[in-house]
Amino acid sequence: MNVGEILGLSGGGLILLLSLIQIAPVKINPWTWIARKIGRAINGEVLDEIANIKKKQEEAREQLEKHIQDDDERDESLNRRRILEFNIKLMRNENYTHEYFTDVLQDIDEYERYCKDHPGYKNNRARLAIENIRRVYEEHMRKGDFLGGV
Repeated sequence: MNVGEILGLSGGGLILLLSLIQIAPVKINPWTWIARKIGRAINGEVLDEIANIKKKQEEAREQLEKHIQDDDERDESLNRRRILEFNIKLMRNENYTHEYFTDVLQDIDEYERYCKDHPGYKNNRARLAIENIRRVYEEHMRKGDFLGGV
């Protein structure tokens, strides 16, 4: 006599037993377990392909973020270069319009904001130039002697 005959179970009795186990207050759900196993067996290749796509998508996202960071750093390096070049021209006693100073001061604001928001970015290279530009700007404001007036 086998276990099924001992318990008095036939094919239909087994289904009834599994259904009772699923209803029981103990959280054993054999139907869900069986369905998952069958689903994974049928869809295994699709699930593997989805996992592969997710991995490639994550790699692409990381690569895009790196490109964006590199572009931002390159933009700020160009910004810093404009600031430094303008300061050199000021030290040569060249005179500029109020509007030109305003544009450079906006470059300075963007550069300082970027440096503050990105502590890993090499900054302070333009600190003295920025101080000089602000000093010259304030002097021109006080005297009112920008090129072309204010």
